[in-house]
Amino acid sequence: MSDSAEITAAPPAPLLELRGISKQFPGVKALDDVSFAVYPGEVHMLLGENGAGKSSLMKILCGAYSADAGEVYYKGEKVDVSSTAEARKLGIAVIFQEFSLVPFLDIAQNIFLGREPKGRWPGIIDRRRILRDAKRVLDSIGFEIDPSVVVDTLGVAQQQMVEIAKAISQDARILVMDEPTAALSDREADLLFALIGRLKADGVAIVYISHRMAEVFAIGDRITVLRDGRRIDQLRPADVTPDHLVRMMVGRNVDMSYPRHFAERPGEVVLQVKGLSAATGISDIDIEVRRGEIVGLCGLVGSGRTEVARAIFGADPVSEGEIIFDGKPIAGEPDVAARRGIALIPESRKSEGLALLRSVGDNLVVAALNKLFPRRLYDPSDAQRTADGLIRQLRIATPSARQAVGLLSGGNQQKVVIGKWLAAGAKLFIFDEPTRGIDVGAKSEIFALIDRLVAEGAAALMISSEQIEICHVCDRAYVMRDGRIAGHLTRSELTEENIVRLGMHDE
Repeated sequence: MSDSAEITAAPPAPLLELRGISKQFPGVKALDDVSFAVYPGEVHMLLGENGAGKSSLMKILCGAYSADAGEVYYKGEKVDVSSTAEARKLGIAVIFQEFSLVPFLDIAQNIFLGREPKGRWPGIIDRRRILRDAKRVLDSIGFEIDPSVVVDTLGVAQQQMVEIAKAISQDARILVMDEPTAALSDREADLLFALIGRLKADGVAIVYISHRMAEVFAIGDRITVLRDGRRIDQLRPADVTPDHLVRMMVGRNVDMSYPRHFAERPGEVVLQVKGLSAATGISDIDIEVRRGEIVGLCGLVGSGRTEVARAIFGADPVSEGEIIFDGKPIAGEPDVAARRGIALIPESRKSEGLALLRSVGDNLVVAALNKLFPRRLYDPSDAQRTADGLIRQLRIATPSARQAVGLLSGGNQQKVVIGKWLAAGAKLFIFDEPTRGIDVGAKSEIFALIDRLVAEGAAALMISSEQIEICHVCDRAYVMRDGRIAGHLTRSELTEENIVRLGMHDE
């Protein structure tokens, strides 16, 4: 055989490579000798439970954290990514699950923040150009919206699209996406996947963090699994099954089917909503929820699901209609709803469900203060006993009730939000995207907890953008479209196909 016949093409060099990365925080080793590489034009899925080290690794990648040990190479050369500015120079952009938008600036200002085009005079921004450039970027990702809209008025899904536009505008060559579809509808997720396909074709390397197994196999080229700060394996989607991936992530078998005993004979009506309308865009809403059942509220993002939940809880004023809870009309602020026994587990647990700088214990008892201390005399020992009992009951992973709740993983934070309403003795639980941004193990525990709540006589109204969750968990569901109820699906009718049909098309 000739020498030329023996020559094989060298494998492509990584665009970016992290070697032997370690990072320690007080009492926690977040990363332990982790190596990770991304190549041009690939989607590299990064999997692991909350707390596995994914976010820490990505923060080192983008210069937000400094590694205690290890090296970073860009196109084969060792580099020092000591700041986010250095990372941007290398073409690294990160879309974190917790957004980094300035709420009171408009979309265009957020997209080009710090990179605003200069006007004719010193210190003046070219307003026409920034709006024009922002519109071009938004159009490129299929997001039809006026770039002059203030970000604070947008929903979570729309803010996610602004974050993506912001990253795209930086001409990123390495794009990190942390749970990008967590707040997107299936239609919006499809637009995102089409965008990812175009970026891949342009040679962009994409690191994609997700807890959704379908996404791993739909768009992933390679997979890296982290557990407890260590790299467990690196493999290709064709060489592994979803169950095998879950076992690698959590180190145990996890039931991903969300089994539950559906309500054959639900109890009396707990919540009855009649002709509900509000300035937030919902109109003529009729809903009924009974004890012992989980009722889904689904539809496309922006269809009005969250607005209905907020109106029931008293967070948004109602213009027309009636809300009857436990046989009596209810109206007023959230404190009225909370005292009557209505609990809202909001879509954004960090900004609306928790006091992040306070302890786990404080967060667990805050909604139950009137119940625990009717004479308004606070007893720290009683509060401690209540918090400790809930930590044991819900299996919240925390060193103690004194730990700051902001330091817990997403799944454990969600348990704290639910736990505070257990302490308050809630009868109706409204869950808005209860599994957003949490791993498969924690997701299974959250659904088991919801099932237990309704089995013990509570009622639940559950909003989810994941239709498979609605179909597997709910006894029945209402589908929303354009701020109205488009239809009601019984247990036998509850399929993904029917949800899509009602949510997207007129009858």
